[in-house]
Amino acid sequence: MATVERRDVTTVEIVGGPEALRVGLHDHDPAWAVTFAEHRERILRAVGPLDVRVEHIGSTSVPGLAAKPIVDLVVVVPDVTDESAYLEPLLGAGYELRVREPGHRLVRTPARDVHVHVYERGATAVDDYLLLRERLRSDPDDRALYEQTKRALLSGTWDDMNDYADAKTDVIRAVMERARVAGGLPG
Repeated sequence: MATVERRDVTTVEIVGGPEALRVGLHDHDPAWAVTFAEHRERILRAVGPLDVRVEHIGSTSVPGLAAKPIVDLVVVVPDVTDESAYLEPLLGAGYELRVREPGHRLVRTPARDVHVHVYERGATAVDDYLLLRERLRSDPDDRALYEQTKRALLSGTWDDMNDYADAKTDVIRAVMERARVAGGLPG
């Protein structure tokens, strides 16, 4: 069987443009794990036989960490450029396209309370999400630092959620560097 060569997108498309951040932090809610499990099953049903991995990421995946009540999932697919294999089924399952960019797609629920990040197998971003998650789960000092950072940032207003996410970058990098050192991983 011949391999089909597809090209990935080369620009960033944000469907609907910038959105203001209108939600604050909530104490950790065990219901977030239930929401993850429900959407994991919904995603697996939608993509059928496609070999995917689904993980709960982001602050809602860390017990004890206050978070915006938006459950993030990462879905790892064999080929991110083969949108007919995963994107069309996800849209058919009721998710809406929010972002299409090189190596990454983001769909979400119409209520915007679940975000599904799609990456190709081997994407560094997936390893980074999981490294951060595990560090925040296992290190109370870094978990507290991350929560304090989010609380300080959310004391202001954000006209674009992406700007809020970018403002956390330095703290996230520092936490991940400590995780790499603790795990004996290369920086």
